[in-house]
Amino acid sequence: MRAMMFGLLAMLAATGAAEAAPERRCGWLHNPTPGNHWLDDRDGEWILSSQGGPELPGMRRIPDMTTREWVRTNGYYGYGCACLTMEVNRAQRQVLRVVAAEQLPLSRCRADRSLRRPD
Repeated sequence: MRAMMFGLLAMLAATGAAEAAPERRCGWLHNPTPGNHWLDDRDGEWILSSQGGPELPGMRRIPDMTTREWVRTNGYYGYGCACLTMEVNRAQRQVLRVVAAEQLPLSRCRADRSLRRPD
């Protein structure tokens, strides 16, 4: 009976570890053209959407960032500095869901030496 309980607990723990826990990731949020969004943080690029592709759950949680602290590179399109709380699959470098988003001052990303400068 004890062995069965231990096995059940181990299985439950393994199942919980497989679920993606939300992570807060901060960096340059790019939206260069309609439908294309990605976040460049200290670990690299996290693709949020590609034009014509399916909408990632939670994308509507990202506020309109074009009204302040936004660098325009193509009409209203461009990039800004943000922190996104996301569920990700690190092994596949895939975003599963956006949980929350917060715009930051451009100066914060510009001062972060771990971030690659936007082109």
